[in-house]
Amino acid sequence: MSKVSAKRQITLPVDQCQALGIRPGDEVEIFIYEGHLTLVKKMPGRAYGLLRSVKPKSDISDEESRQSAIV
Repeated sequence: MSKVSAKRQITLPVDQCQALGIRPGDEVEIFIYEGHLTLVKKMPGRAYGLLRSVKPKSDISDEESRQSAIV
């Protein structure tokens, strides 16, 4: 069982790291949803093509887009 240190660090058990392919120095992303933590190993190139199907809105200027993001 893992324990939270005084610095709020958590040590993952070796078998869990091996199951996820996590090695020392790897980057991970942590998400919180409905009271649960989800840890995901970050892997270069995994998001490639993710936004391929997103089409830009040609009827709005860059400035209008920036302003709408602020509001």
